[in-house]
Amino acid sequence: MHRIQHDNGVVSYTFESLTGLPVRAHVSTRHGGVSPAPWASLNFSITRGDEPDRVQENFVRFCAAVGVDPTERVRTRQVHGTAVAKVDWDNTGEQFNATDGLITDAVGLPLLLFFADCTPVLLYDPVVHALGVCHAGWRGTVNGMAATLLWAMQAAYGTNPADVRAAIGPSIGPESYEVGEEVYNMAQAKLHHPDRFFRYPNGEDANPYFDLWQANAAQLHEAGVPEDQIEIGGIDTAQNTTDFYSHRAERGQCGLFGVLAWLA
Repeated sequence: MHRIQHDNGVVSYTFESLTGLPVRAHVSTRHGGVSPAPWASLNFSITRGDEPDRVQENFVRFCAAVGVDPTERVRTRQVHGTAVAKVDWDNTGEQFNATDGLITDAVGLPLLLFFADCTPVLLYDPVVHALGVCHAGWRGTVNGMAATLLWAMQAAYGTNPADVRAAIGPSIGPESYEVGEEVYNMAQAKLHHPDRFFRYPNGEDANPYFDLWQANAAQLHEAGVPEDQIEIGGIDTAQNTTDFYSHRAERGQCGLFGVLAWLA
């Protein structure tokens, strides 16, 4: 991924694999905002104790940095589910409740989702010029959120998975994501060949570590997206709290960063 320092102090990351394509996607960091600790500083969450006015100012600063009108964004209230909403310019400024994915073919319409360890997945179809973005924590991952986003694009726009460029953004990585019995058992029940996504650095009798990056990438590949068209950003939020919020590493005392993406 590319790290960009903007003139107003905001820092964002972009995906290498999308360079030169008519799609834009910026992952915000915690830099360039006005929120004090523990949300310092570019926090987008109003549910973790920060003041709404500060959160709004943070978002305005982020949008100014990346060249987007903050009033035009379409956002979600995520619930770790697999619901996907199809949106267009009629939905400008709306929030979709109980929704973890958005798709559009409306050029210029900014899609916004929020994260603090869960996995951002972005899909771009250059043939029909359509975009999808979703939020996949462990529940979303084991329930097939990434594949569901792809299927929604197929149904709405006729997307051929072989054409799709996929990007998996910053989230808690396989070296940091220790999980318990509930996560492991659900993965065993729902994922295809699930053991390939677990490792035991502390021994077979200790808790496993779950690789969300590979689990989401495998879903997309098995649904028809070529492996060489899937970028894994490889940034572990739990090991990079200088740039990103991490619910796990910061014990819930943190904000949320965002992914803002639109068709150019």
